[in-house]
Amino acid sequence: MAAENRSAARLAAAQALYQMELTGKGLNEIFAEFETWWIGREVEGEQYKPAEIAFFRSIVAGVLENQVEIDRAVDRTLAEGWPLRRVEALMRAILRAGAFELMRRADIPARVAIKEYVDVAGAFFARDEAGMINAVLDALARKCRAEEFSA
Repeated sequence: MAAENRSAARLAAAQALYQMELTGKGLNEIFAEFETWWIGREVEGEQYKPAEIAFFRSIVAGVLENQVEIDRAVDRTLAEGWPLRRVEALMRAILRAGAFELMRRADIPARVAIKEYVDVAGAFFARDEAGMINAVLDALARKCRAEEFSA
């Protein structure tokens, strides 16, 4: 159950980051909105799973606190000529959330974080886009968590 709640938190975090970028809403407003109306609720016929709220908040706040560093790291990892700002907004949110976990949450195995965000991408995008998320996060993980891949 805990893993499902973390997966739901990652999905909600990516959606919250996306919505913040589109609407300009602030952190407290987005927390209140998601925790009141989205997480664990039925929205437009879709049932949203309960999420680990503290983990959801950690990801969203962590991305905002470290966004400059995260964006630079993702930019360096993306293919030449494709800066993060040219990536579709929801993909950008997923990459930022994944990069945050890889860069700042050493308690979460890199492969787990990558798989989880590939799954989030798969909920919204076709295989090619999910594959791009996988490739970027894998490359980033191999830079910032090389010790996990050397064995």
